[in-house]
Formats: sequence, structure tokens, C-alpha cells
Amino acid sequence: MTRSVKNGPYVDPRVKKKIAGKRADKTPPIKTWSRASTIAPEMVGFKFLVHNGKDFPEVLVSEEMVGHRLGEFSQTRKFIRHGGKMQKELEMKKKEGEIASAQAAKAPPAAAGAKK
Repeated sequence: MTRSVKNGPYVDPRVKKKIAGKRADKTPPIKTWSRASTIAPEMVGFKFLVHNGKDFPEVLVSEEMVGHRLGEFSQTRKFIRHGGKMQKELEMKKKEGEIASAQAAKAPPAAAGAKK
């Protein structure tokens, strides 16, 4: 749900205070737990360490991010992969095929010339 125009976007006052009067290129990454804070234009260029529940992935703010929330760029779920035993077997076959093709490519061309 969006905020009313009267209230304006929510930017955490602690985050505003940390970037006030500082330069983006000389400031170390700013650690924050405020995932709901909206990215303001004055935050462009700063690096933020946004808490995702476990650790603090680094988020470099660019112009395209203005208006979004900090939490959108710090994923809270880690995708590993689909499948189980069957998926593992398919991956093993694919890997074996890649190894075989690489070994065939490394075969000396002299063996191919001897057949002529």
C-alpha cells in the first residue's frame, strides 16, 4: 500500500542523519536495518549494508533505484535449486558429457592424420 501524497515517502531519519553532509565516494558503507526506508535522490552513490535477517548484503544505490525501498535490493530468501535425486543425476550426466567433449578437443591431431 502506498503512502499518501500529504505524508510523502518514508525515509528513516537515522539513515538521513548518516548521509547528511557526506560524500558518497569517501563514505564507508552505511549499515542499516531499515528495509522499509524509501531511497531518496540524495542517497545515490552511497553504499548501504541492508539487513536481510541473517547478514548484511551490500547495496550500491543508483539513479534507477530512487523511489524503491532499500529492502527490495537485499533478498531475504536464498534460492538453491529445484529437484532432488533426479536433478542430481541429470547434472552428473551433463558434466560427464562436458568432460568427454573437452577431452576429445584436446586429442592430438596427429592421430586423426594417421588414418589418411
